Amino acid sequence: MKALKYRNVIFTIVLCLITSLCFPVPVSADTGENHAQELRIGVPADRCPVFYIDSNTNDVVGIGVDLMRYAAQKAGYTAAFIPIKESNLKDALDNSEYDLLMPFGSAIKSTAGTPSIVTDNLMETPFTLVTVGNRKPSDTEHLRVGMLSSQKGVAETFTQLYPGMTIQMYETMPECVNALRNDEVDALLHNSYVWSYILQKPSYSDLTQQPSNMFSMDFRAGAPDTPEGRILTERINSGIAELSDTQRMAVILDYTSRRLYHYDFADYLYMYSLSIVLSSLLFIALTIIAVQRIRAVRRKHEEKLRWLTEHDPLTGTLSLQGFRRRVTELLREHPDIPYLLAYTNITDFKYINEILGRSAGDDLLRFWAKETEATLSEYEAIARLDSDHLAVLRHIGGEEKIRYDDEAVIDSVRSYFTDRGKENRVQVCGGVYILTPEDYRLCDVDHMLDLARVAEQRVRSRKKDGYEFYNPDQWEKGKRSADIISRLSAAKETGEIQVWYQPQMDVSTGRIIGAEALCRWNHAKLGWISPAEFIPILEEAGLIFELDFYIWKKVCSDLQKWNRQGLHRTVSVNLSRSDITDERDISGCFCDLIKVYGITTDQLHIEITETAFAENPTLLISTTERLRNAGFSVEMDDFGSGYSSLHMLKEVPVDRIKLDLRFLTKTGDPEKSRIITSYMVQMVSSLGMIILAEGVESGEQAEFLKNKGCSEMQGYYFHKPMPVEDFEKLIHAEKEQAPKEGTK
Repeated sequence: MKALKYRNVIFTIVLCLITSLCFPVPVSADTGENHAQELRIGVPADRCPVFYIDSNTNDVVGIGVDLMRYAAQKAGYTAAFIPIKESNLKDALDNSEYDLLMPFGSAIKSTAGTPSIVTDNLMETPFTLVTVGNRKPSDTEHLRVGMLSSQKGVAETFTQLYPGMTIQMYETMPECVNALRNDEVDALLHNSYVWSYILQKPSYSDLTQQPSNMFSMDFRAGAPDTPEGRILTERINSGIAELSDTQRMAVILDYTSRRLYHYDFADYLYMYSLSIVLSSLLFIALTIIAVQRIRAVRRKHEEKLRWLTEHDPLTGTLSLQGFRRRVTELLREHPDIPYLLAYTNITDFKYINEILGRSAGDDLLRFWAKETEATLSEYEAIARLDSDHLAVLRHIGGEEKIRYDDEAVIDSVRSYFTDRGKENRVQVCGGVYILTPEDYRLCDVDHMLDLARVAEQRVRSRKKDGYEFYNPDQWEKGKRSADIISRLSAAKETGEIQVWYQPQMDVSTGRIIGAEALCRWNHAKLGWISPAEFIPILEEAGLIFELDFYIWKKVCSDLQKWNRQGLHRTVSVNLSRSDITDERDISGCFCDLIKVYGITTDQLHIEITETAFAENPTLLISTTERLRNAGFSVEMDDFGSGYSSLHMLKEVPVDRIKLDLRFLTKTGDPEKSRIITSYMVQMVSSLGMIILAEGVESGEQAEFLKNKGCSEMQGYYFHKPMPVEDFEKLIHAEKEQAPKEGTK
């Protein structure tokens, strides 16, 4: 008993250390009052250990609480968790008492029809079945499944994944268990973390949790889809991004390893019913047996949890955590064996799930893992890292062995569906990293996987099929991209990202008629970086709207300030093609900014590149029409850069065309370029649109354009892009000169 006590004490101390390291208490530099905004987060309080009320403190605690509290804290909030009074999340969405609600798998509409917006994923919640005894579901296609009525959202997802199964809803878990024992349903469905608590109830000891996941759901927070909701979720996403897998696992292990269930009288009566009747000696004997049984159940639970954390439930291969441990063992035990590490995935795997069904995708993954594992020796290892990503540690056997693996395994994966009478051919791309002596010494498995992933991404970016070896230059490029992406939120706060202005001139009057807002970034680590570098990186990472919205707000703030100074100015802002989606109301976004900063619609011109119109004309044209109907002027930027067409000018409803003067300076016949430019100016003017020439770099170009009827220009010949302070000096000086010129 002492050994058990000491072991439990040590186990608790270790968990506390892990949690304290993964979730350090932030120390504020501000010794005054804490100004962090409080978030009211509504959660169900009956899903131990994910959400439950601590009997000692009467506070809502659990896995979801700890993860969201950390993310909210990193985003600058203090989180207050409130048990929701409503029966489901759809009803709760209509209650303004909550700023956020949890948990969401995806965005839904409230009972009143209000759309919602959800944050990034906090963790994956695996859902498993529980049956009576050792009985396993036989006919899974027509399974009868019991669920709690509070999980209607999960039930909707489940029926989409398994349309042949029927679901029966019950109000309480005892009702679910009675239905299972009475054969009204074949199995019960809940997430495996909640099962770790529920199955601690002694009277449920005849229930068995099935090892295979039915599916996994994202675990997100959500709010009504309003401008405030979008800003809130964006900030929370920045906190979620700082959560590491280690931190998530520490919280999950902490709660799932606790014995949170408290026995009631019925439990004791169930456990010790025989001992009440028997003599005191028999009572002692049964007590000893019960203690031993509890130890065995706990040991079995710990072993099962350890197996689940180190193995993939779908394929039976190692998980990332198990792969780390196994690779480290192999490298230390066999430093004389040359190894390579391969990282592979299936191109567009999500479309396989959508077209052929999730079960077909799962069958493919199991086949791939089985075929690969059959070629491995005991000194090699395979893991499914996530989704369709597999990692393999193999002996280096030269190109012949690689070709053999490609033919014996990868070819069979490529033809998996065609061999079964379907037309879908699978494309597999992979990256290979050769281990160095340093890798054997450090055993940094994550770093080796990153290097192999860099090679795989190179194959995928070229839309190729096959594998490539790691290229160190690409790794450096990837690190630079990571520095840019991870720094964005901090760069906005520290002023590293600045708005510069390039004046737009009317050469007929010599006066400034407006300006284009341009983004400049003086990165704390990388120094000044070009927009040509960071904009594509942020577009690929899905963060360009965050940057663009920041620039729009800065411009509106400057316009507000200039209005107060009596300087009514017009500024053109860029709208990235990635900003325009079916889910985002761009027109409403700009209208909100106009109201907040008290400026007029004529002061804000919206620039959209010609390339964007060419790539997605339908959505871009509808967006343009909504902006113009709201009172904004829309400009087509970079016209003449390679996608110009008369059809585009006919279809696209814009107010001003920005002619790219590179058309005049590119290779080709200069005289023909001037002739084409002349007719372009004439044609645009005849269509009732204003034309502005950008990229004017010489007086000769300016004079030529002026003579052809284009008086609005922008370029280095007049002014380079400049910080806001220099632009303000310029427009103030022009204002002071205006009265003097008027008296001449």
